[in-house]
Parts: sequence; structure tokens; C-alpha cells
Amino acid sequence: MKKIFNTIRNYFRASDISLILACICCSVVSCIMLYSIADNKLIDRCDFNTMRTQAAASGIGLIILVILSVIDYNKLIRLWWLYAPVAVGLVGLTFTSLGYRRGGADDQAWIAVGNFYLQPSELMKLAFILTFSLHLAKIQEDMNRLGNILLLCLHAMIPIGLIAKQGDYGTAIVFAIIFLSEMLSAKIAFRYIIAALLSIPVVCFGAWNFLLSDMHRNRILVILHPGTDPENLEYQQDLSIAALANGHIFGTGLHSEKGYIRVPEMHNDFIYSYIGQAWGMVGAIVLLLLLTYICLKVLFDSLHAKNPQGKFICIGTFGMIFSHCLMNIGMVLKVMPVIGVPLPFLSAGGTAVVCMYIAVGLVNSTRCHNVRKYHMLYDAQADA
Repeated sequence: MKKIFNTIRNYFRASDISLILACICCSVVSCIMLYSIADNKLIDRCDFNTMRTQAAASGIGLIILVILSVIDYNKLIRLWWLYAPVAVGLVGLTFTSLGYRRGGADDQAWIAVGNFYLQPSELMKLAFILTFSLHLAKIQEDMNRLGNILLLCLHAMIPIGLIAKQGDYGTAIVFAIIFLSEMLSAKIAFRYIIAALLSIPVVCFGAWNFLLSDMHRNRILVILHPGTDPENLEYQQDLSIAALANGHIFGTGLHSEKGYIRVPEMHNDFIYSYIGQAWGMVGAIVLLLLLTYICLKVLFDSLHAKNPQGKFICIGTFGMIFSHCLMNIGMVLKVMPVIGVPLPFLSAGGTAVVCMYIAVGLVNSTRCHNVRKYHMLYDAQADA
């Protein structure tokens, strides 16, 4: 019994408990909101099973987080040859008959096997964070050679290209932000930053004319010129703004007799609009501060990693969570186009939730193993 108690104590001493608790708080809020949406029958595709799935995914993710915290991330990162091909292969299956287009989405980014749905791009984010962190750590001292820079860009273009081919441009942008975050943290030479900035107009011109569909271009145009959309693509965002305004300061509550403004996908990509409606501006700001805390804690943990690959894992995870928050809330507030990126730990979606917990588990592993020759389960004095 004493050995078990010491093991648990060592785990809590070594882990970033406040980060884990913040993630759990977001999951609790998510389940409460999904239960309220189902109970009020606001969305046909959101019933009590949606809430149960979210709770189960959060529980599974938390268990995996604990397990990953115990395992040294240096051992995990060296297994890239095992999980990277699996992640790429699963994404490849979305282009076959197993590929599935979820209702309300404009991209075929899921795999459907019976009643089970998997979004492989979420798994690829984790694989990319690990493989790119290892790649970058191995060549960091000589990364500013042109050949190495080109190889790093090629490494990033593989997942970005595959995801863009699916039509999931939002997730492709997330990969790009992960790539940029890690490159900047590795102190890329200023000349490459200038070159990248100068290439932005060319990239935007090419994407606008040869990559984006008319619908995607119109989604951007309605942000720049509100009220000029003949296809009413801004309808969802207008409802989102109205829902937030309907919440006023303290919200309408989880069971309002006055009724709610129904926003399409309010259980998923637009769950922040329902939180603002049910809990008001106060609740929306508190949740925003909680998500900000998670991002900053992950960034702070990168400062304590014992080696470059640990630092890059934390930076990559920060880039992933931050980009999700930025694009999702920007979309809800109608300052960014509708792009289909879920809010971390909150939007309904089992795969996304589990993968977010896995990412935090990798960050916590860098925290638990940030002292050389230290094993959190057996050496309680090493971090003294």
C-alpha cells in the first residue's frame, strides 16, 4: 500500500496538474453544454448519446494521458517508423470507399466502418508533431543550411498536401501553424523569415485562383464585405453573433423559458456561441481565459524540457491548440471565415477530444521526464 501511495504521490509531484485540471474543466463544460443542447432539443444530430460519447472520449483520453505521462517521450518519438505510416495510411483511406463526408461538412475527412467514425487527420497531427520534432532536433545545429530547410518544408508539405486534398483547409492551416511554431522556436535564420513573408502574396494568389473553390472564396469575401453574399453563406455566423448577444451579461441559463437562438452545428464547431448564450459574456470570457491558460501552460512547459525534441513537442502542441482556439472563436465572432475547426476539448467529436488529451499527455511526459536519469515511478528524490 505504501508503494502505491508513493507512486501516486510521485506522479502528482512530477506532473503539470494544473494543466490537466484545466483540460478536465473544459471537458466538464463540454458535457454540460451538450446535455443542455440535447435536453432542449435544439439540434437534431445532438442527443444524449452525443454527450455520452463526449464523456467517454474524455475519460479514455485522460487515461491515455496518464499512461503517456509515465512513458518517456524520448522512447515514443523514436517509434516514428511505426505510427507515421499508420497515420498517413489512414488519411489515404479517406480517398477510398471508406471515406465519409459528415453532414454539414464540405470535406471528406472521416472513415466510416459501420457506426464507427474516425477522423484520421487528428491522428496525423500527433504523428506530425512527433516526427517533425525529432527531425528538427536532429538537425537543429545545422538547420539553416538551405538543403535542411528544404527537407523540413518537404516534411511539412506531406501532411498539409494530403489534408488540403481532402478539402479540409482549416486543418491544413493548423498543420502550417504547427510547422511555423516549431521552426520559429528553433531559431530559423532571419533571411528565411523575410523570404517567407515576401512569398505570401504569391501563395495567396495561387491558392485563391487554383486551390479554393467558389464557396471557399465567397466565405472569405463575406467577412470582408458583410451583407453582400447572394448565397447567404454568412447566415450561420449571423445567428452565432445573435446567440452571443442573446446571452447578455450572465446568460439565459441551461434551461430557458424564453428560448434559444438555434445555430447550425452549435454542438460542434459553434459550441462557443451556445456557451455565450447560456452563460453570457461572463461565461464566455471565463472559458476564453481557461483556454488561454492551457495554451500558456503548454508554452511554459516547453521551457523546462530537458532536450530539444521535448521542447519542440510542447511548441508543436501549443501551435495546434492555439490555432484551433484562434480559428474557431474567430469564426464564431465572424472575424474569420467558416473553416470547420473544432474548439479544443469542447466541440463534440470523440477523435478530436482523445487526440487533444494525447497531445497534452505528450507535453506532460516532457514535464515528468525533464530530469536526466529520473523515473517518476521509482525515484521520489530525483526532483528535489
